[in-house]
Amino acid sequence: MLVANRGEIALRVVRAARAIGLETVVVTSDADRDQLAAQLADRAVCIGGASAATSYLNIDAVLAAAVGTGCDAVHPGYGFLSENPEFARRCEEEGLIFIGPDPRIVAATGDKAAARDIAANAGVPVLTGSSITESPEAAVAAAGEVGFPVLIKAVAGGGGRGMSVVADEAELRRRLPTAIAEATAAFGDGRIYLERFIARARHIEVQVIGDKHGSVVHVGERDCSAQRRHQKVLEEGPAPGLSDTTRAGIHAAAVRFAQAIQLDSAGTVEFIYDSDTGEFAFLEFNARIQVEHPVSEMISGIDLVAEQIRVAAGLPLSFGQNDVQLSGHAIEARIMAESPERGFAPAPGTVTVWQPPSGIGIRVDSHCRPGTVISPYYDSMIAKVIAHAPTRDQAIDRLLAALTELRVEGVSTTIPFNRFLLQGRQFRDGRMTTRWIDDEGIDEFRQNFKEAT
Repeated sequence: MLVANRGEIALRVVRAARAIGLETVVVTSDADRDQLAAQLADRAVCIGGASAATSYLNIDAVLAAAVGTGCDAVHPGYGFLSENPEFARRCEEEGLIFIGPDPRIVAATGDKAAARDIAANAGVPVLTGSSITESPEAAVAAAGEVGFPVLIKAVAGGGGRGMSVVADEAELRRRLPTAIAEATAAFGDGRIYLERFIARARHIEVQVIGDKHGSVVHVGERDCSAQRRHQKVLEEGPAPGLSDTTRAGIHAAAVRFAQAIQLDSAGTVEFIYDSDTGEFAFLEFNARIQVEHPVSEMISGIDLVAEQIRVAAGLPLSFGQNDVQLSGHAIEARIMAESPERGFAPAPGTVTVWQPPSGIGIRVDSHCRPGTVISPYYDSMIAKVIAHAPTRDQAIDRLLAALTELRVEGVSTTIPFNRFLLQGRQFRDGRMTTRWIDDEGIDEFRQNFKEAT
């Protein structure tokens, strides 16, 4: 199996494959020749320069490595080519098993507006929104029907790019060209649509997985509301503060969507939850394994990556819905090589000290060790620390203790910011919303940092 990724997810996939007896080949860039995943794999192939465009995003180079080393399958991890329908299709053309959803699913759900239509047709709640709009006049007319404030969203979007909240017509006209240009630059697709904006929103997503025999199950939900500039910071499961009725409703809606697309691999159905009304609505679907999948693994005991490989091979799911027993609470902290006191500026460099935490209920997913070079060419995440405990409060305390034990020297990290969030009442009380960090949390952290220094 070829692992078409890098960093901690490449290492995670290699370990899952080795556990079930699969040989692995890892592709690397020039900058990643010495990465841990490449050393643990049976073979490593350098496919290009340091930039992602010449290596991890180079479809021809990735496929040449897979075919040239006699691989049967390709696991794309997350990011890079994982949700690229052309890559999934090209894998099939080369006789390679793409370990992810069928290419038609990847294509259909990668279009956010199309995915929204699928959800609505499947009886899944959706926010009031518009069709694709390509001119200021059409956008203004659509916004009048939806009602201000509205959210501009890129059809091919992700990670907050091409997304903007606008309060009135003047702001819509001003921001629309920027949103279209940003979406075009990021995705090669400048199409946008509008959606009703929820001021006090929470981000709740459901882990789903299906096989090629028609089975679809959910593995509980995760709350990913702790976000900075639309990028997740902390993720937890189960989501705090939901009624049993709402939780069951979100699970059922996620399964309906997955059944509607005939999901045959792992994926995540994401919802927006209105803290004021208790209503939820479809947000998007991610046709891949998520960064935060360890949260679901910790509370379910299911190896989702191994299950991905299993169903890609044509085998049925090894469990049914009644077999999914969720236990306790898990929280994941993303550790980034960034300097929070300097506005979260990237902090590339060489890790000189790496001492991960350990103990009951603690898991660390990372490719780091002393001497690891944190490159400026890629995403700045260097580790994920996950804590699992019988209760949410205990999980928070375990994660705080683990982050205190974690020692990283040579590069700045976001550990202090993660600790700040975990200690704050907003997170402790389960009142985190997707905008709280940007609107209030950053200022509070800076003030605390200033006082401490």
